[in-house]
Amino acid sequence: MEFKENPAIYIQIAEYVCEQILLKKWKLGERLISIRELAMQIQVNPNTVQRSYDLLQQQHIISNKRGVGYFIEDDAHERILHFKREQFIENELPVFFRSLFLLKIDLKELKPMFDKFVQEHFKNKL
Repeated sequence: MEFKENPAIYIQIAEYVCEQILLKKWKLGERLISIRELAMQIQVNPNTVQRSYDLLQQQHIISNKRGVGYFIEDDAHERILHFKREQFIENELPVFFRSLFLLKIDLKELKPMFDKFVQEHFKNKL
């Protein structure tokens, strides 16, 4: 996993977990990879992964069964969508709209590009 400068690494790890759930690579109700295993896979300190799991637990996306491990909540998909949509609309969309306006790009021009992108990158994944 390649990390960006921002946001914090633990948030990027939480976003990675959410993406795996949204892409249905990790199933609802399924046991998550252990903190140590994930830390080794992505080459970070286990405390950083623990912080990510704590964040996801606070959002009720995962839950901890003491002595067994972390599990993906049955309604995690909806919770992730709700949370990520709010973040996108609040943080990223204004920047996107500003760029569209400044570059004089009509939203109608983007639809075919978006459809092509989805077809090429997410066909059979959602």
